[in-house]
Amino acid sequence: MFDFLANIFGYFLSFLYNIVNNYGIAIILFTLIIKLLLLPLSINQQKTMKKSAKIQAKMKVIQFKYKNDPNKMNQEMMNLYKTEKMSPFSGCLPAIIQLLLLFSVFYLVRSPITYMIKIPTENINNYISQLQENGKEVSKVYPEIDLIREYNFLKEKNPDDENVEKINIQMNFLGLDLSKIPQQNMTDYTVYIIPILYILSSFISIRMTTAMQQKQNKKKEETVIDGETGKEVKESENEIDAVMQTNKMMSWMMPIMSISIAFVAPLGLALYWLVSNILMILEKLILDKVMKQEGEEE
Repeated sequence: MFDFLANIFGYFLSFLYNIVNNYGIAIILFTLIIKLLLLPLSINQQKTMKKSAKIQAKMKVIQFKYKNDPNKMNQEMMNLYKTEKMSPFSGCLPAIIQLLLLFSVFYLVRSPITYMIKIPTENINNYISQLQENGKEVSKVYPEIDLIREYNFLKEKNPDDENVEKINIQMNFLGLDLSKIPQQNMTDYTVYIIPILYILSSFISIRMTTAMQQKQNKKKEETVIDGETGKEVKESENEIDAVMQTNKMMSWMMPIMSISIAFVAPLGLALYWLVSNILMILEKLILDKVMKQEGEEE
């Protein structure tokens, strides 16, 4: 699945690269277009979150009424989702898409010669053998990155090979070599610039998400009246705190995993995540403002 998506993304990234002739700029444009294509999903997710917050009171009533009858409770919950035209799994789709993008782009950036340049595997293996035979070290995880770095050597060894010329990918972006891997270049301070900016943007994004959740749960204890029985259903502070802690843990999990990968992957991947984070922050600010205005109009 990841291989299939990386292959498709490779055509797209190659098209952009041929226009701008710079790997970094191509990745930025690639990220922007992907974000625009996923914008309808983001808008729908934001609306679903707001709608979900509105039906929390009804869900609490159902949980209170049928706390001793789990089957009936689940049935009534499903009926509520159906009535409100919502799916209990609607929040899973964005997470699945994020995961697919995470690993697919990792595949693409790890092997740009395969997915972006589309050079046959046989040729790639031949170039790797040439490097090894001449005493040059080739990474087992990122051999294609080493081929890009050793372009001049391969060109000298294969002067009439048109495929070698395609390996000459312009990886320099604002003075940064996007083919470098932080873990392999610990003494080069420039390899930390993009990952650190990514960490800062992740922190800002998480703070924004936490602030929005705290705003929604501003009332630590909410009393709901069951229309049929007239009984009060209290949403305890502990329960709200538990939900917030769970959401907080989930919001930290993806950035931590991404940061871990960013330090052992080519900088091109960290650049993709950095730009994606910046666009996500802008998206949250704009959508939150638009949704707030729509709420006031309603």
